[in-house]
Amino acid sequence: MIALSLAEIASVVGGQTHDIPDPSVQVTGRVVRDSREVEPGSLFVAFVGERVDGHDFAASVVEAGAAAVLASRPVGVPAIVVDDVQTALGALARHVVERLGATLVALTGSAGKTSTKDLIAQVLQRKAPTVFTPGSLNNEIGLPLTALSATEETRFLVLEMGARGIGHIRYLTGLTPPKVGLVLNVGTAHIGEFGGREQIAQAKGELVEGLPPADAGGVAILNADDPLVRAMASRTKARVILFGESGEADVRAENVTLMESGQPAFRLHTPSGCSDVTMRLYGEHHVSNALAAAAVAHELGMSADEIATALSEAGSLSRWRMEVTERPDGVTVVNDAYNANPESMRAALRALAAMGKGRRTWAVLGQMAELGDEALAEHDAVGRLAVRLNVGKLVAVGGREASWLQLGAYNEGSWGEESVHVSDTQAAIDLLRSQLRPGDVVLVKASRSVGLERVAEALVEGTEGEVAVR
Repeated sequence: MIALSLAEIASVVGGQTHDIPDPSVQVTGRVVRDSREVEPGSLFVAFVGERVDGHDFAASVVEAGAAAVLASRPVGVPAIVVDDVQTALGALARHVVERLGATLVALTGSAGKTSTKDLIAQVLQRKAPTVFTPGSLNNEIGLPLTALSATEETRFLVLEMGARGIGHIRYLTGLTPPKVGLVLNVGTAHIGEFGGREQIAQAKGELVEGLPPADAGGVAILNADDPLVRAMASRTKARVILFGESGEADVRAENVTLMESGQPAFRLHTPSGCSDVTMRLYGEHHVSNALAAAAVAHELGMSADEIATALSEAGSLSRWRMEVTERPDGVTVVNDAYNANPESMRAALRALAAMGKGRRTWAVLGQMAELGDEALAEHDAVGRLAVRLNVGKLVAVGGREASWLQLGAYNEGSWGEESVHVSDTQAAIDLLRSQLRPGDVVLVKASRSVGLERVAEALVEGTEGEVAVR
């Protein structure tokens, strides 16, 4: 974080100093909520969780070098005491980003947020120092912590924004007001919580409503191929830029192909020129993500050739997202188990089909959570798609939702041993270990709560395979 005195922090967050001998002492290290991440000069944020109370670690973090604790009660060591720690953290983030002078880029969408954020960061880092959301820490705690990790040298701050209800993104844009706002898509992720795609669109569109007007430099970057996203142009006073494969898009892709490896290539068109892109990432769905990143980079002054080179060299920065491992025996394991929704599940299956041409393919799939009344239909549809794509083996892992996956495959014509329903991850591991043969391609994917990454990790454990993309 940029250096701030404890006195200034207390003033910004409306807190009272306790047990601080010298309020002019500065916080020069990171702002953290995990006591294990404390370093000299840190500010430790003491949250009260369901199982752990951060206040209990106050003495140990100060002993480890923390300058003070941001707390909701006195803790017997240097502390800034506030009524609400989360509100105070947000106020501090707002204060810091206003002082930075960096360009804030915010993005949201139902699918692909983290992969696109990683692409944007890798492209912009070519131009200037860039700080971006680690992993998917995109909520009311993770977002301000990311913003507070910026320094005086930071020129671009790329922030992923998630939402589980109306008003969430409006709150986040209030903490870190973006200049550039990107909306990727409106899908069915969390549809059970929102109640419908129109409600999801309402929530995601709060991002463009929070942008400054065009004459103040605000830019809304919208997916021309998604009607619900494109309609958000009417909800912003910012200048609108469209990306996609549509001929009307300002930044678009032409001649999209998927190589036998499952990696996409295309011709990138921007208002300033064209250039060819061949991606290291797997799956055609990354074309849309790459176009979104290209639109951001173009608006921030990069040429088509610079963008294309960066996109062609970019890898995956976040774990368990189309993470490909080639085993010595020729088995390819695709670990995409971080999360799943109907859109990302379909994209992953299509990537599997492309990667597996001429090889036996396995789809090890589990529950897609938070689909509400759409759960049965969506799981059934994924099972059917696996059959239509000629996936060789479907292993549905888990309870009721997994049985729906298998039922969809069965009704589409997958009989005999082409699909199987197993109860848990260990059963899936045992099955795969007994039946995999050299050259097979295995996709592992489900919602995070299922923990299917354990299957992928078990399949590569003890081998000397190389991770192709990480």
